Amino acid sequence: MASRIEDYGLLGDLHTAALVGADGSIDWLCLPRFDSPACFAALLGDEEHGCWQLGPASGGRCTRRRYRGDTLVLETEWDTPEGSVRVTDAMPPRDGAADLVRVVEGLSGRVPMRTMMRLRFGYGRVEPWIRCHDGHLSAIAGPDAAWLNADVPLEVERATARAEFTVGAGERVSFVLIHQLSHEDRPEPPDPMWALEHTEAFWTEWMGRLRYEGEWDEAVRRSLLTLKALTYDPTGGIAAAATTSLPEDIGGVRNWDYRFCWLRDAGFVLQALLGTGFIEEADVWRQWLLRAAAGDPAELQIMYGLDGRHWLPELELDWLPGYEGSTPVRIGNAATGQFQLDVWGETLDALHLARDADLEANQNAWELQKALLRFLEEHWNEPDDSLWEVRGERRHFVHSKVMAWAGFDRAVQAVERYGLDGPVARWRELRDRIHAQVCERGFDPDRGTFTQFYGSKGLDAALLLIPQVGFLPWGDQRVVGTVEAVQRELSRDGFLLRYDMESDGGVDGLPGEEGVFLACTFWLVEALHGIGREREARELFERLLGVRNDLGLLSEELDMATGRHLGNTPQAYSHVGLVNAARHLSGAHRAAEPHAVEPEEPSQEEE
Repeated sequence: MASRIEDYGLLGDLHTAALVGADGSIDWLCLPRFDSPACFAALLGDEEHGCWQLGPASGGRCTRRRYRGDTLVLETEWDTPEGSVRVTDAMPPRDGAADLVRVVEGLSGRVPMRTMMRLRFGYGRVEPWIRCHDGHLSAIAGPDAAWLNADVPLEVERATARAEFTVGAGERVSFVLIHQLSHEDRPEPPDPMWALEHTEAFWTEWMGRLRYEGEWDEAVRRSLLTLKALTYDPTGGIAAAATTSLPEDIGGVRNWDYRFCWLRDAGFVLQALLGTGFIEEADVWRQWLLRAAAGDPAELQIMYGLDGRHWLPELELDWLPGYEGSTPVRIGNAATGQFQLDVWGETLDALHLARDADLEANQNAWELQKALLRFLEEHWNEPDDSLWEVRGERRHFVHSKVMAWAGFDRAVQAVERYGLDGPVARWRELRDRIHAQVCERGFDPDRGTFTQFYGSKGLDAALLLIPQVGFLPWGDQRVVGTVEAVQRELSRDGFLLRYDMESDGGVDGLPGEEGVFLACTFWLVEALHGIGREREARELFERLLGVRNDLGLLSEELDMATGRHLGNTPQAYSHVGLVNAARHLSGAHRAAEPHAVEPEEPSQEEE
């Protein structure tokens, strides 16, 4: 059985990522990139589906582990009756082939060790042809080839490599796994110690560019490192998570593939990167966004592949039993075919944020935005599937309408503040019409709150973003009432659900439940701060920091009853939420950001 979700650490080389359990087993690795088929898929099954175990022969969970400074070099240590030992894991930043380096170092005594590597390509389905040469291993299956170089003799049985050895104080035993396309020549393996030093130097240099002067420095740094680790370096696309099909409801069907890039994330990611000094990464992410969104605005998708590809068909892998029996295991994501109106507004908002931050002007970007606005003009009044990708009927979701408003608002600002060309009078009229409609049809005056959709009795955590995008000021009583209602009705011991799945007859069309959503709870932190409840916001933020695992990582959701992480991991949305909440609470946000709206009294017109 796989470890608990929160027991995994992250390795990455800016092309893909590996998950290492606290027992020393690598149970998830897709090669050569994040969205490739996994060659270690025990995370969604068992060791027969591929893993690489390395640890003391006595087994068990490690005694302690940590990242080496501001890096993705992971050190895992065990204290055993025979002595102490450390395993250092790293994936050097990609330069050709993919490398995974594991170095065993004796710290005291003499510790019996063992390793077992079972490569299974194609998400655990394809057993490779394995050969052993002078104690080293090669594995080939279809397009994939891998080589394992080891300092100790390897034995191969039933397509599984094993070794047992003893390491004494000051001794080292190294392993290097290399992956390459099978039709290409075998690459030279890196020197293991050089690889560790090179990896450490890369991440240390990258973090040296941080410009953050606020509280919770350690948590912000680790979250930014995680965001960088989820970046696909060739294109700048940022994967929403490193995994697929980790359940939102253990044993249930809410299992989705998150190894893609969501347009919705763009604005939040840009805030986090721009607000902490990573201007180059922000610009590369914007360029990915422009390429992905280019084309017919009617064909705009909510998500794209790491390289901007459109076609992400959803398939079920029936040979995998799923994490703790959670089926189906899915690859691809059928939500690409949904109509989610908010995405047009969020794309326009993200590009406006880039403009506000003085990223290099791009006339093609403005032409794309005008095309998106033309589509929005014709379709803003249609029902949609909402930002939560519900698989029930389409409705007039309030958040979707608010983001349509934001799209026209940013267009008006582009003309009025930056002198760009466009039919500003028409955009201004549409902006005002949407605003009036949302306030009339999306607000429940009896309860004093905006609702999930027009006429709904339910609420939605995305309503907390109404003041963040400037739709209404923080001091408006409708905003205060909405924040309080969302906190009251969606809170589970202080943390937020995305929405009430039972309200309005079951809005999302799926069985089962899910945990509290960590990104939404970070939104609540910012909302409480925005309406002046500073102490409560800080206390909630500290509680959120407390649910990170021992390596500072967050998944998508949390089971409040057990404290277990749920959903795909590590989750970019959660870590972006942490960074932005820390910036706003500590006053380290950029005043120019459109999301950073200061509290003010409602205007006569808004009243």
